[in-house]
This record gives sequence, C-alpha cells and structure tokens, in this order.
Amino acid sequence: MRNPQSTQQSPHGCIIMASGLGTRFGSNKLMADLDGAPLIAHATSACDGLFAKRVAVTRHKDVAKLCCTLGVEAIMHDEPLRSDTVRLGMQAMDGCDTATFIQADQPLISANTLAALLRGAEAHPEFIWRVGFQGTQGAPVLFPAWAFDELRALPPAKAHAQRVRCMEAASEWELFDVDTVQDLEVLQAHMKQCRDASIGGNDVIG
Repeated sequence: MRNPQSTQQSPHGCIIMASGLGTRFGSNKLMADLDGAPLIAHATSACDGLFAKRVAVTRHKDVAKLCCTLGVEAIMHDEPLRSDTVRLGMQAMDGCDTATFIQADQPLISANTLAALLRGAEAHPEFIWRVGFQGTQGAPVLFPAWAFDELRALPPAKAHAQRVRCMEAASEWELFDVDTVQDLEVLQAHMKQCRDASIGGNDVIG
C-alpha cells in the first residue's frame, strides 16, 4: 500500500546507510529488536512508498536478506570507508532527481518528515535539504542531482553550506540514533511511554 504522504512529481531515490560495525553496541545493532521489529525495519517502513528507488548499502548478510523481504534492494560490500558506502549507493541512483541518505539506526524518523523533505526539494531543487530540530541539524540528508557527481567521487567533497536548507522534524526523537544497548533501552522506554499516553488519550509525538 502506498504511503499516503508520498510524492512522485519527481523520481526520488533513497539510500539506507546500513554498514555500521556496531562496535559500541557489541553486535549487529540493525537486527536488534525494537518494539517487536528489527531496528532497521523501522527506517525502511518510514520511507515505504515515498521513493521510486530504494537501496540499502550493508556489509551484513542478515540485514541484506531482511531488506529484500521488505522490498528494498540490498547492496553488499566489504569496503572500509563511509565514503565507499556513499559511492556504492549512488551507483544505484541513475535516473533519480534526488538522493536521500537515511541512517538505518535512526528508527523514529517519520514518513511525514521525509515527505516534507521531498516537497522542499521539489519546490527548491537548488538546495541540499536535511532534517533538523530547533537549530540542531541531523539526518536524513537529501541531495539534488547537481550534487551527484561529487557524491560519486568522494572523497574529497566541496562545501556547500550556503546551499543547505533544513526541514524541521516534529520531535527531537526523530533525530535520535542508536549507538549502544543503553540507547536502545532509552528508545524502547520512550516508545512505550508514547504508546501508554496514546491509550490514555494524551497526544504525545514520538
């Protein structure tokens, strides 16, 4: 079923960054359970129906297998650098007008925020767009087609600070990423609190 917040005026592409080694977590955090689903499944769910093309760049076979079952193309690799994962993801973005980089360990990013990011890019393709909250900039980050060649050639990259615009998230929790087991526990407690508040009739943004 297509996400009701989707926008298809332009062919948008999405690269899910899923290559972290999970050193601080102690294991492959992307397959860790969060609220009944693997951590990465929350990010893939948020972008479902919004993008003409979705790929996950990963070094983990179990993550690649899961992504395939979720309808997301997986690109396996064993390259050492983050710039390698960017380059590999960009190889799949041919024909797209934008490429949005989503962090697989950022599970509360919302479909509404991603859709707003795409609408911003459609209205103003001259800018790079990223998500932020109350002055703090974070991910996801959307790059228009004019930046593709630079992304494919990383490193080095040019600075484009004057061409970056920020789309406000609904909550600081959308920018929260999981690095440790403690982070996962904090997030699980927050989600439970939001769920309990919703049952109680309060309006709590997760």
